[in-house]
Parts: sequence; structure tokens; C-alpha cells
Amino acid sequence: MSDCIFCKIIRKEIPKELIYESENVVVFEDIHPAADIHILIVPKKHIEGIKDLTDSDGLLLVEVYKTANKLVADNNLENDLYRVMANGGKAQHVPHLHFHLLGGQWKRTV
Repeated sequence: MSDCIFCKIIRKEIPKELIYESENVVVFEDIHPAADIHILIVPKKHIEGIKDLTDSDGLLLVEVYKTANKLVADNNLENDLYRVMANGGKAQHVPHLHFHLLGGQWKRTV
């Protein structure tokens, strides 16, 4: 999708400091953090939402959660309260499947 903000970040049309990048995902800080640590894990493949996942996306989801585990370790959250979540429907502000890693002190209700 050409006008998707996450696709533009992935294509480097919008500058964004990346925390991590692989062949299949990019990771960057949320622009409106709800916790001390609020990181987005975004598949490079444009998938509009959870309802649009197919059987062929299984390995991509495994990579998303392995990336989340790496970020948990990198941010010393193993023994802390943290959450990995995905929004769907109208709760998803950007129509591109993405996952939130939140940890540390909560700043607002998510």
C-alpha cells in the first residue's frame, strides 16, 4: 500500500531511527509511548491486519515473536512486567499489522 505510513518507513521514504531490522521486520519506538519502553515490531510485508493473515505468514509471525524475545532481553525486561500486543479493527490506528512491546512504568492505559 503506497500511502501506508509504516510502508513509507520501511522504504526509507520517512526517516525513522530503527532499533532493529531484518529481511522481514523493522523495529522502532512508538511516536506516542504508553510506557517507558514502547517499541513497535512491524512486518515489512504489508498485511493490513490480523484478519488478513494467511497460512503462509506463519514463519513471519515466528520471527515477530523471536524479535520480541530479543527486545525483551536487550531491554532487561525478563524479570519485569511487559506486554506484547497487536490491535485490530478500529483500535489499529495504522492499517498495517504491527506489534507493540511495552515495558517498564505505564504512562497511560493501553
